[in-house]
Amino acid sequence: MAETSEDDTNQEAFLLSWDGTTWRDVVRLHQGQVITVGRSATNKLVLHDDACSRNHCEVFHSDGVWQVRDLESRNGTLVNEHPVEGNLKLRPGDVVCIGQCRLAFTTSLDSQPRLPDAGTNVTERETSLSASATPHEEPPILHRSIVPQFLTAEAPPGRQSGHEKELARLYRLGLEMGAAETRQQLTEVVLKSLAAETVADISAVLLARPNAAESVAPADLLVVAYDSRKDLPYRRVSDNLSRVVLSSREAVLARDVEDDQQLAVFDSLGEMRAMSVICAPIHCDDQVRGLVHLYATNPDNALDKHDLEYTLAVARQLALALDHLSERDSLKSGLAQARNVNKSLRQHFDTEFKLIGDSSAMTDLREKIVLIAETHANVLIRGESGCGKELIARNIHFNSPRREGPFVCLNCAALNENLLESELFGHEKGAFTGASDRKIGRFEQAHQGTLFLDEVGEMSTAIQAKFLRALEGHPFERIGGRKPIEVDVRIVAATNKDLEEAVEGGDFRKDLYFRLHVAELIARPLRERPDDIPILAEFFLQKFVEKTGRVISGYSEDAQSLLTSYDWPGNVRELQNTIERTVILCRNEIIRGTDVQLSSFASRLSSQPTLPAATVNYHEMSLSDVERDHILATLDFTDWNKSQAAQILGIERSTLDRKLKRYHVSRPE
Repeated sequence: MAETSEDDTNQEAFLLSWDGTTWRDVVRLHQGQVITVGRSATNKLVLHDDACSRNHCEVFHSDGVWQVRDLESRNGTLVNEHPVEGNLKLRPGDVVCIGQCRLAFTTSLDSQPRLPDAGTNVTERETSLSASATPHEEPPILHRSIVPQFLTAEAPPGRQSGHEKELARLYRLGLEMGAAETRQQLTEVVLKSLAAETVADISAVLLARPNAAESVAPADLLVVAYDSRKDLPYRRVSDNLSRVVLSSREAVLARDVEDDQQLAVFDSLGEMRAMSVICAPIHCDDQVRGLVHLYATNPDNALDKHDLEYTLAVARQLALALDHLSERDSLKSGLAQARNVNKSLRQHFDTEFKLIGDSSAMTDLREKIVLIAETHANVLIRGESGCGKELIARNIHFNSPRREGPFVCLNCAALNENLLESELFGHEKGAFTGASDRKIGRFEQAHQGTLFLDEVGEMSTAIQAKFLRALEGHPFERIGGRKPIEVDVRIVAATNKDLEEAVEGGDFRKDLYFRLHVAELIARPLRERPDDIPILAEFFLQKFVEKTGRVISGYSEDAQSLLTSYDWPGNVRELQNTIERTVILCRNEIIRGTDVQLSSFASRLSSQPTLPAATVNYHEMSLSDVERDHILATLDFTDWNKSQAAQILGIERSTLDRKLKRYHVSRPE
């Protein structure tokens, strides 16, 4: 068990009694007051046990800690089954054994000691206590109530002003309960209110243990807080009365049962002679959380029906407050877990999306990313397919002030015009056929973060106009919606297309081009930085060896030479796929040149014959004329089947239409 800290000197302390099934009754310990324990009625704590001496032991506070001292008793005092010699410091969770009695020391009722092991020897006294729970008759019940009368629609004549006062007190109590940060604070607020508004001498809150069944039994209840006007120990409510309340879920006002053996652990408790008792269920949504228990010892000032209804109302509020605390703690725990996961993912991103390479081109790129990332400027990334444009965009985001915000990606070439607009700006339910629910667009998703638009050059001119307006900071509307939406988004765009040529041809808006072309980064193709190929190859090798579990230590010289001499038309993406394919198929501990599985596309390029320059018929033609003639030849070949022609040319059908419009070409009659 943990040592008692110096802070424990300001904490409360309690002794709890064990009845064979649970920690039952509670005695509050006070600093500066010695608690004597023994069989004699002169002791502060009187035990009925023949093995207990008249003056057996004492518990006291000294040197900032609670201690126990045996008073030369006949049978001795044990703490955790070890004899007490001299003064012994008590730690939370320690169990004091006196004859057949068990007393647990704790500094918080909210975290009670663990139950004794099932294998421990059960004494006769404990057996009689646990067996005496069922044969007693029900205590005489004076009143029952499910709903407080002053909360019903119609109040009795002449009581309206009283109801208003009670409701005002409950309103103030609700505010205080709402301000409670912990369960201990919440129960203290409840007990303070019950002490002020009822005639009870002792009040307590009992809650079901965390692992209790859905149908709560008396043995499942733990005393988590109690209050006493006369500094008396708390006597736990009888199991008979608890069963009545737990089963009926009614608040009960009853006379106490003086001969109930469960209440005879302490003489002082037996002498209390409570004249009336209230027991109210703490429940909501048909689930019982525990009980509120009140005792009144003055026969001239007994608990009445008004006290019963007020206690019932407080118990209901307490149930709701406990649920809110539990939900709040769950949300806090979930938020902390989400933050840890987010932190772990970011650390993973730092490794997974690291820019690999030591060439001058990569060094220059990393330096520019650092300078650009710290601003909020829009960025245009240029480069061939497979060069890692999205990876560059992620590095910009995670090195920017927006790193805590979302990073949202969208490939503009993968969607047609209508779908692209919906993806960017979202749509309302019923905006078009198939719009069964509201959809939040990528712009909204990227609020206070970064929106990465890949292949931005494939965006249609109609979408470009709406996109430009949102890019300039103007509110936009979802498709089919009327509510203006404002977002704070940084745009990082990427393209492998010549945007300047697209602007000249009317395929890309000039104003949008200048909006995107604030900061520019060039992703160099892999063939222009051969020094990075061995580094990248080693990085991918370690990654896929770990993923597949293969035992491969490196590359042979001929394999390294083959990787370095190849021009990699698919750039880093092709290199990554090649290494993964090679690791999967390699049967050796070292990758040899024969193990490297280059793509069939590469072999096709290498097998194509090259014509001597003298055999080529040369004509003076611009690139646009060459493109126009080639498009027309392809259309003639497909009998003007545009879809087939676009597939042969390797472009989108919409791109083919734009080029025909630019060249003022139409199908001949």
